Amino acid sequence: MKRFAALYFFYLMILFTLLYANTSVFSIWLNKQQTELTLYLLNIFLEPGQLKGIDIWITPQYKIYISQACNGFIPVFFLWAAILAYPAKLWYKILWLGITYVVFAIVNTLRLLIVVYFAEQAEGGSNFYWSHDLLGNAILMATGLGLFITFIKTSSNTPSQLR
Repeated sequence: MKRFAALYFFYLMILFTLLYANTSVFSIWLNKQQTELTLYLLNIFLEPGQLKGIDIWITPQYKIYISQACNGFIPVFFLWAAILAYPAKLWYKILWLGITYVVFAIVNTLRLLIVVYFAEQAEGGSNFYWSHDLLGNAILMATGLGLFITFIKTSSNTPSQLR
């Protein structure tokens, strides 16, 4: 358990430093691409003209902007660090890094659409706090926990010669 915890924090630091923080041209580019993917997916479901640049207009006076912190990488990196720290075969970890990325891209888009929906229901976006900070984060945490439990349970089901 100590090894897992130490590796978890090590991988978390590496992922955030190399892929999230504005420490290199690559991390800046990667986050820009991820934010653009998030905006693209959102635009599929929003009303025509509701998304302008990084802004989702709720009313003519109220908008939600999608920043780097909204692109879905933060929960992905927490889960990826756990997957990388867990004792499983490398090929299996790589498979699950891809699976979790796709799932989180979809879930993050749904989370943001839920925030938009509830912000539209209240005058001036008074529902934003609980829909974003409480409900939205709960959705992301439950998704990450469910994915990690599934990863652990399925990794133990692989034949021992493959692990």
